[in-house]
Amino acid sequence: MLSPTAPPDTLSRPLWRQVLALALPALAQQYLHLVVQLSDQFLAGRFELPDPNQRIGYLSALNTAGYLYWFVSSYTVLVSVGSTALVARFVGAKDWALAQHATGQSVVLAVVFGLLGTVAALLGLPSLIEALKLTGDAAHLCVEFLTPLAVLLAFQITESACAACLAGAGDTRTGLKVLGLVAVLNVPLAWGLCFGVGPIRGIGFVGIALGTGISHVIGCVLLLVILSRGKSGLKLRLANLLPAPRLIRRLLRVSVPAAIDSLSAAFCQLWFLSLVNSLGDTAASAHGIALKWEALGFLSGAAFGTAAMALVGQNLGARTPDRAARSGWTAYALGGGVMSFMGLLFVLLAEHMFRLFCPDPSLQPIVDAGVPALRLIACAMPALASQIIFTAALRGAGDSRVPVLFSWFGFLCVRIPLAHLLTAPQVNLGSLGTIPGYDLGLLGAWVAMCSDLWARGTFFAIRFASGKWKKVEV
Repeated sequence: MLSPTAPPDTLSRPLWRQVLALALPALAQQYLHLVVQLSDQFLAGRFELPDPNQRIGYLSALNTAGYLYWFVSSYTVLVSVGSTALVARFVGAKDWALAQHATGQSVVLAVVFGLLGTVAALLGLPSLIEALKLTGDAAHLCVEFLTPLAVLLAFQITESACAACLAGAGDTRTGLKVLGLVAVLNVPLAWGLCFGVGPIRGIGFVGIALGTGISHVIGCVLLLVILSRGKSGLKLRLANLLPAPRLIRRLLRVSVPAAIDSLSAAFCQLWFLSLVNSLGDTAASAHGIALKWEALGFLSGAAFGTAAMALVGQNLGARTPDRAARSGWTAYALGGGVMSFMGLLFVLLAEHMFRLFCPDPSLQPIVDAGVPALRLIACAMPALASQIIFTAALRGAGDSRVPVLFSWFGFLCVRIPLAHLLTAPQVNLGSLGTIPGYDLGLLGAWVAMCSDLWARGTFFAIRFASGKWKKVEV
């Protein structure tokens, strides 16, 4: 029997409409959070400091903090991917009782992993920053910035789990409304806590992060209240919060391989970042700004990936695997088109994009280093779309194990070796001696990144086209 709050059946609608209905709210949500990130970057570039190098240090610290905060997003995959995939399967099969039970178990896992993550982050942050070759004031600022986010991590992961369950039920609008509010609150909170309001003094750079953390606490509480009242066929009941080992195993069967994929990719990204940081604060700052703008592309892919994950899972639950396959290809066609358009904007507007964050003439070296890198990434947008959207589609089917190998190959056999070769004047091979490098600096690092994206994008497209994911049990 259908839950009285269940949404109407939408699987019979044209696929492109289903994809857009799920992707557009997710896209708006992603872009609202991008506004927050750009606001943070804007704030960091406008501290009134007597020494321009100090300002570059703030930007460098924010870049490294941004990478580590991205690591948090990868960590949430331990809960979110299994939540979306399993809830989507149950919704497609019209088993609303199990969908609600899976939602409750997702919240339990989110709280547990959030608390574990907080402890690990508070104990290990200084050593991790040191390993990333960030030194001096920039390293101290980065630790300060990330500490409030680490303390409040459980709220953010629980918020993500709730939104993931709703997406699995085909509801991305609720996530947009709540997380959009989070983004809207984040900007004034960050500005107020950073610079102060009226007679109330601000707390400086760390206020940016504290504003982000508080806004996620609000979002988490709102989503828990919404689910406790019932939304889109899902209702959070106390009985469903009692640990159910069998259902938790099913959630983790999908989420753990996906999390290994995401976390290993995040570790490799941090390795890659250490190579960029070793090029100096100017290169690190340019890299961070270029990534902020590149987010216009990859966040678009994430939104269409959300649609692909939900629709593939729902159609497999409804035992229509061919329609599940068409859902994935439709999501890629639409998402890849949006991302390619963003690439065109990078080519045409890269210098203006950088000058928005580097208005002072003393920051011109950052502009000179970053503009070529941002223009270069435009050629990798179709491949990045394939990597993001097909990864999500495969996860929606529960196929999260084989893709780990693709990610490892891309990072360990393509990006990292090429980055060493292309960025430095020479490469130390240990006992084998040294070989000459190409000394291309930051541009060399981005050539390595584009090569990796094309390799992984090709592998993921081939895997999805093979159809082997249709037989995966979750």
